[in-house]
Amino acid sequence: MSLGKIARRSFLIGSAAVAGGVAFGVWYARKPVDNPLDPEGEALALNPYVIVDRAGVSIVVPRAEMGQGVRTTLAALVAEELDVEMDAIRTLHGPASDSYYNGALAGLGLPFKDYAMSDLQHAIREQMGVMGKALGLQVTGGSTSTVDAFDKMRHAGAAARETLKAAAAERLGVPADALSTRAGAVIAPDGARLPYPELAEAAARIDPPRAPALRPAAEWRILGTSQPRVDMVEKATGTARFGLDVRLPGMKFATVRMNPRLGAPMRSFDASAAEEMPGVERVIDLGTGIAVVASNTWLAFRAAAAVEIDWAEAPYPDTTEALFAEIARAFDAAPNSALRDEGDADTLPEGATEIAAEYRVPYLAHATMEPVNATALLDGDRLEVWGGFQSPTLVRDHCAEAAGVAPEAVRVHTTYLGGGFGRRGEVDFAVLAAIVAREMPGKPVQVAWSREEDMGHDFYRPGALARFRGAVRDGRAVLLDGAIAAQSVTRESAQRLAGFAPPGADKGHVEGAYDQPYAIPNYRIRGHLAEMKLPIGFWRAVGASFNGFFHDSFIDELAHAAGADPLEFRLAHMREVHAPSAGVLDAVREMSGWTGETPDGTGRGVAFTYSFGTPTAQVVEVVDEDGAIRIARAWIACDVGTALDPRIVESQMVSGLLYGLSAAVMGEITFEGGEAQQGNFPDYDALRIHSAPAVEVRVLETAERLSGVGEPGTPPSMPALANAVFDLTGERVRELPLARRFDFVT
Repeated sequence: MSLGKIARRSFLIGSAAVAGGVAFGVWYARKPVDNPLDPEGEALALNPYVIVDRAGVSIVVPRAEMGQGVRTTLAALVAEELDVEMDAIRTLHGPASDSYYNGALAGLGLPFKDYAMSDLQHAIREQMGVMGKALGLQVTGGSTSTVDAFDKMRHAGAAARETLKAAAAERLGVPADALSTRAGAVIAPDGARLPYPELAEAAARIDPPRAPALRPAAEWRILGTSQPRVDMVEKATGTARFGLDVRLPGMKFATVRMNPRLGAPMRSFDASAAEEMPGVERVIDLGTGIAVVASNTWLAFRAAAAVEIDWAEAPYPDTTEALFAEIARAFDAAPNSALRDEGDADTLPEGATEIAAEYRVPYLAHATMEPVNATALLDGDRLEVWGGFQSPTLVRDHCAEAAGVAPEAVRVHTTYLGGGFGRRGEVDFAVLAAIVAREMPGKPVQVAWSREEDMGHDFYRPGALARFRGAVRDGRAVLLDGAIAAQSVTRESAQRLAGFAPPGADKGHVEGAYDQPYAIPNYRIRGHLAEMKLPIGFWRAVGASFNGFFHDSFIDELAHAAGADPLEFRLAHMREVHAPSAGVLDAVREMSGWTGETPDGTGRGVAFTYSFGTPTAQVVEVVDEDGAIRIARAWIACDVGTALDPRIVESQMVSGLLYGLSAAVMGEITFEGGEAQQGNFPDYDALRIHSAPAVEVRVLETAERLSGVGEPGTPPSMPALANAVFDLTGERVRELPLARRFDFVT
């Protein structure tokens, strides 16, 4: 069935009713999948992105807007081909649907070149490449949103444009190729305008073309230029709706209090004091904790704190040092991966000087500005869930199971996200809301977590250790051998969310280390997986967030051991390997005026990481202010292949830098008695406006393919700062956070 032949003339998508209109889309699946705009679809399923009805043009954006500008860029992909102005469109978040699968989830992280891999490793890569489609993963993450949408949404806009032209051609009795489009209308040969809404019902009877011609980049009007963000007015005026802003008739408010020893059960509880508080309606046993339902959120918080609970012990080593001892034991077992193993890393080349270093980074929380929350309503056998979700289809399926309803009976409403960074790719907060709704049938309940509950029950960025050895001779690196130990984010998250752990080599565990574009003849990176039950998850830049620090810090140590300028040393090993990577280093050298010399009281560090398909180089400058270190300036250069919206790319690079610098200076989750010791911003702080550096960004477009921008700014920020501190103080620190050793202006 063609999407153009919609059986029902009125249907719902999200909160927008479409009457007498048509929805367009492309990206034919090889097998039937759920089509949220055509429930009667049969042989082929189309991913709908464009709605034209009497009210005008709506563009369906199937990725979550969490401040990264995705709603603007993805809408621009359609608007460019459809010939509509950005200020004339409405944008909607797509419903939870397998049709909106993210096919780029696994593919973007491919290294800058193909390494020699076993047949099994190739099979794993192939399997991962289709996983997003096979599982119907509608996920915002991995810096993949624009990469996945680039062809899909342009095709959707082009298909809509050509179908509207066909409808106009029928009405006017002229060939379609005699018509053009401009500003939301089909233009007749005599110059008459036929606005798209007037053609919508006729267009609904026409099969859209499967392979419409796309406009070449040279003809783009919208793409490639910075656009006013479509969420700007709402956020500036306070009318944007985040998860905590959801209000429904008769709503109740709830919170949760769970075992602070993560994953452990609750032995018993006494809720009598809480139940006597006026306005408290229910205290619900969740197994691992309790939920309190009350007339307002603050009352729910107070009542939850009044419940006396006996918690069971943690199922993992219960102190920070015990956790890291377990991570260190992973080095004693055979490696899970050696995705890069070139030359002979076991033998020190003759005449070379050998150096070795060990590095350590802590567990980290996501610390989103809006604590996690979700609202749910169970009405008969139908469930509705509202909130800021990075994975709507996973929310749908897990909430269905929790509430005891069919997945097709669950409707997910995705609001704006008050920060995500991977945390809202999890489903735990939505599932708990569904459980509370199951206990309160017919009543919408908003379940909001306190900041302390949020930070104490995160899926943390794993703590990690690295052991590197290398050698230099005649100013060049001739050996680099790295071993990295940590829990596996990929395996543990996949098991938790999808019910299986991918077999074989864990590429994500060593990304940011094995895939760096350096010509070193003896080069090996091995990954060792630590097995523990402390929950971990995807954190901005994932494996590259710690491997970038490990690998680039060691590159800097090799440069100094060789007596070379750190930036020139990197370039010397990179130019013959990957031109875009060398290009970003050349750019930051020019931008920062790098000379390799700094005056007393000033330090500069350079760093580079290739991640998510994007080579990114940074220079950070620090200054001594009466014994405290101020991060004064930073320069960033990245090569994204095609900059669809340069200002959004720049904003994301600055955001990634600041997120990484905050972690490098002060980010740390520690454990005692199995409980996280940090619970709010006073003890898990971030850089503030007055302590953030002035930043300059240059966006290059020489790479062959479009690549990610949301995460690549984070990995090089941490080593760039550590290298700058070394330049300032002469002290090489191999463990984060740096505030353990130095005082910073914060």
